[in-house]
Formats: sequence, C-alpha cells, structure tokens
Amino acid sequence: MVAVIAVVLSSAESVAQEKSEGKKLYLTYCSGCHGESGKGNGPAATALPAKPANHTDGAVMNQLSDKYLFDIITKGGASVNKSPVMPAWGNLKEKQVREIIGYLRTLASPTKYRVPETKIGP
Repeated sequence: MVAVIAVVLSSAESVAQEKSEGKKLYLTYCSGCHGESGKGNGPAATALPAKPANHTDGAVMNQLSDKYLFDIITKGGASVNKSPVMPAWGNLKEKQVREIIGYLRTLASPTKYRVPETKIGP
C-alpha cells in the first residue's frame, strides 16, 4: 500500500513539475506577445500587425489539436496559415514544446483537457 501511494504521489509531483516547467517556458517564449495570463495582451502585442491569439478562450483553443499547436510553436505562424509574425521556436526540444502545450491547455476556459485527479486512500 505504501509503495502504491509513493508511486501516485511521485506521478502527481511529476505532473505538477511539468506544468511548472511549461509555465516557465511559456513566460520565456510566449508571454511577450500573448501576455503572462495568455489573453493576447503581452507588452509587444500593441506593436504587432495582428493581435496574438488569446489562449484563455476555450471555445477556440479546444478546437486546436496538439499537433497544430506543436506545428505553430516549432514552425511559426506561416506554417499553419496564420500571421508570419508568430516566430518559429524550432530551437526548443520536443519535450519543452509538449510542456508548453500542456500549460496552454490549463489557460483555456472552459477546457475539455483536464489533468486526471489523483485520489489517495480508499
């Protein structure tokens, strides 16, 4: 029983760590345009010819596949027929991009993507 609890806690800790890492990466690479809270109102947004995506809009974000998000992050906006001003972050490792996508999913409201709750005990 103790081993099971340790595995569950370790798994929950891993999910929290990935979310934290995703948030750090988002703040580093995305918040300049999309804003710290993801509303498309970052400090650089006013100087851009197209408003950055609002990552908090679940009606829009829930329609976007992880592959689409992966492509736009790694290949830039032009790769998915969006603004070419959205840069390609091809220097990021696949794991880092997946962590950003995971964090993006937490910003959207309402969301259809939920992290499973960890239940401890009977």
